[in-house]
Amino acid sequence: MAVDPAIAHLARRAGFGYSPAEGATLNQMSVSGAIDALVDYEQVPDTVDDNIGTPGFLGITTRGPFRPNERITDARQRVLFRMVHSARPLQEKMALFWHNHFATGFGKIAGQIGPDAASRALGAKPSEDANGLRGQYELFREYALGNFRDLLIQVSQDPAMVAWLDGDTNLKANPQENYARELMELFTMGVEFYTESDVYEGARVFTGWNLASNRTADTRYATFRFRPEQHDTESKTFSFPIYPDGGQTIPARSSADGMQDGLDFINAVAAHPETGPRLARKLYAFFVSEFTAPSEALVQQLAGVYYATGYDMRSVVRTLLSSAEFQDPTHYFARYSWPLEFVVRLIKSVGWTGYSAGAAITPLANTGQILFEPPDVSGWRLGTDWFSTGTLLARMNFASSLAANQQFNLRDAATPQAGTPEGLLGYMVDRLEPGPYDTQVENDLLDYLNAGGAWTGSSAQVRTKAAGLAHLIGGSSEYQFV
Repeated sequence: MAVDPAIAHLARRAGFGYSPAEGATLNQMSVSGAIDALVDYEQVPDTVDDNIGTPGFLGITTRGPFRPNERITDARQRVLFRMVHSARPLQEKMALFWHNHFATGFGKIAGQIGPDAASRALGAKPSEDANGLRGQYELFREYALGNFRDLLIQVSQDPAMVAWLDGDTNLKANPQENYARELMELFTMGVEFYTESDVYEGARVFTGWNLASNRTADTRYATFRFRPEQHDTESKTFSFPIYPDGGQTIPARSSADGMQDGLDFINAVAAHPETGPRLARKLYAFFVSEFTAPSEALVQQLAGVYYATGYDMRSVVRTLLSSAEFQDPTHYFARYSWPLEFVVRLIKSVGWTGYSAGAAITPLANTGQILFEPPDVSGWRLGTDWFSTGTLLARMNFASSLAANQQFNLRDAATPQAGTPEGLLGYMVDRLEPGPYDTQVENDLLDYLNAGGAWTGSSAQVRTKAAGLAHLIGGSSEYQFV
């Protein structure tokens, strides 16, 4: 049974699509009820990791014990597993959004603090880590729909981010400007709303926000450390207000109180009049459309919610998902699918029995996206930049390999609807839910089903043709949109 288009749109954008079982559940909800279920996800226990390694779920491939807190390849598999199976899909979708917004790459961090420490800095889960470390991705899950200012404070002290943007070398004698620049340019208000002087002053704000290297008998890891003796205690003046009264100067403070400089600065950029609108536009592109700009009325509405609620992202995202622009049918399939979205959605719709998250890691790299390895601090190049001859072929190859892996399960599920070629085609289109096909594409798919002899609906025929349709639909241009 096809899922209601408005609900399916919500599932693709606020999650990663749906399995047949999830689709049946979604069809029992109203749009407003589905939005509430997605946004208020804390009502559902976060137990998805308990199912890793359990029969009936996506598998894991690893050498020796599965150690996602310590091995980056295992951490990538855990994230994929969550995207496929989490009962809190919007939490995982927002974690991916923040991973791109605060883009941080394993390769450079490993060069800074070592590969083991870098794996922990990015992927460690506190409840499973011997030292209680919280990796950056767990931070993004924790603050997925939390307070944006609080998230900025946490990111500013996050070991992966400090290493990535060279904060460990930010000392009062030689302020390191990278983090202050990106905090303003990429993470908050945008490039047009600060000066080079602001960058230097911001670097001085964060002097002493460094790293400590820690070792146990068999573990190396990095933690945030504020070094008062390396903090610039003099006043810092900016071109924009730092305080609610309009004051633009952070006063001189003792070194012991120096961290307050950074907190004052973070408060200022979170409150900046351009931060709310910039986040609104970025969330619109992520959840609604890359092809159209949001109306200024929607931007101001979302920004107004952002400021009025004290930077509460849950309220902002709920407002966006409830908006007429999000729900407008012209925005269905109006965004290019990220490789992760493509891979996870296809796994959810085609099936995963006997398949492993590890088997998807190389196809993801071939399609242009490696978790924990964005190309630079600006994040991945989105939209049409996802596509080239090579990456589109990689998507088609993934659809082919997954379909072949799942051919017997697809046969068993499709057989009741496969009395005619038209019945099988309708079932597979409903199951995979590509963007709308025109008549010519549907005729081409029917020609594929009718090729090779008369339709009998035999087990062998359905097995071959159902898997073939999964390949053709998943590799079609219409499936590359969400």
